[in-house]
Amino acid sequence: MLGASTSCLADKSLGVALHKLTKVDGLDFVEIVNEGYHVLDEHNYRLHLEVLECHGLKSIIHAPFSDVNIASLNERIRRTSLEIIFETLKIAQNMGSLLVVLHPGHRSPLSGRFPKAYEKVHKRSLEEIDKIAQRLDVKVGLENMPTFPILDGQTVERMSEFLDGTDLYVTFDVGHLNTVNGEFNHFIDTLGDRIIHVHLHDNDGKSDSHLALGEGNIQWEKILKLLPRRATWGLEMKRIEDLEKSIKFLKR
Repeated sequence: MLGASTSCLADKSLGVALHKLTKVDGLDFVEIVNEGYHVLDEHNYRLHLEVLECHGLKSIIHAPFSDVNIASLNERIRRTSLEIIFETLKIAQNMGSLLVVLHPGHRSPLSGRFPKAYEKVHKRSLEEIDKIAQRLDVKVGLENMPTFPILDGQTVERMSEFLDGTDLYVTFDVGHLNTVNGEFNHFIDTLGDRIIHVHLHDNDGKSDSHLALGEGNIQWEKILKLLPRRATWGLEMKRIEDLEKSIKFLKR
């Protein structure tokens, strides 16, 4: 299944974004980035679900990430972050979404001083999310992060640590890994059975620029053959023009 993220229309309302994406040929689902102008709640999701269903499209929900931190050592912030994630899982259940994409927590100056505490609360949060997800029967794909000082979950080894002892899945972001080490074969060989969703976008290996496929240095002819066919593939660009270019690129 191929889909597209609403990130390419982040400056538009969710209603407008969905309307435009339903006009794009070749999509099976829309990945709604649940923040900014695209926030879902217990009331508005019904209207957006109706739009998707009218066009035969499924949904994936990308959980909020910009202003949350499930690994915060401030317990009030961590609890609030978890509550926001739990709300997203509930909405995903109500919408019959294919899965929820989740970012790991991130480091702060305080967690740098207390790394053991950081590891403990981070793992606890992932276990709590896993427990709620199983109760709601919603799949969660933990996403690997791009190279950036405070971001966690950049390597396959770190992702494996997060997944250990949980039933969480993996959202494999190809563009993110390209900025870290480009070890695509190793990532897929190690976590292949857990990869439920894939993010596709291009870059130069240095900046997480979310370019159209073919406009960076990722060797797509090789990568696409490695990706799990049972996983959903989501195009994640910053502009709808780049989304359309990427769909044409995949059809070659």
